[in-house]
Amino acid sequence: MTMIRTVGRRRRTLPTAVLALAAPIILVAGCGTLRPGDEVTGGGPARTPVPTPSVAADFTCPGESPSPTPRKTASTPDPTTPPTDHYAENHGFMVPFPLHGQRRCDGLAAVERVEHALEPLRERGDFAPQSTVDALTRLGYAAGSVQAYQNGPTGVSFLLDTYPVCVEGTMDRATTKADAFGGYPDHPGCDRPSGGH
Repeated sequence: MTMIRTVGRRRRTLPTAVLALAAPIILVAGCGTLRPGDEVTGGGPARTPVPTPSVAADFTCPGESPSPTPRKTASTPDPTTPPTDHYAENHGFMVPFPLHGQRRCDGLAAVERVEHALEPLRERGDFAPQSTVDALTRLGYAAGSVQAYQNGPTGVSFLLDTYPVCVEGTMDRATTKADAFGGYPDHPGCDRPSGGH
């Protein structure tokens, strides 16, 4: 008498049936489809919103003339609206934080001191990175916090890593420009990050 074996076939069909039922659930769940501000309804426990860090109030700094608050226009992006441009979203780690409150005043004062110290070099046409470092260390900045690089034959780029107030700028035949900012989103420090997600 010949027996037909079906037990092995049944064992193989059970996992296949389970996967077939689970696949639509996995596809519907989708990883990373929600963005900040999306409303979640049903299907899971309610989540407590994460508090947004408060931003220090800006005020007129010493030596600064009061300026009117810029009016919001239709083209001004709302910071609570997620970006729709994925390039901007994926490269947001490279956008420096603006300074607010007392740190903004500290940054404005540092910019003024730096530009004043570098202006004599610009007038003489001294665009050597070491001359820039020397001028900035004479202001009291530690040598390890000052970086300067040649920027073409008649220019220098510089960075003062005095986190949480950072100062960067350029000097060339036409101008000496400096700007203060508060670091970058993904790491402490003033150096611009080179990688993200």
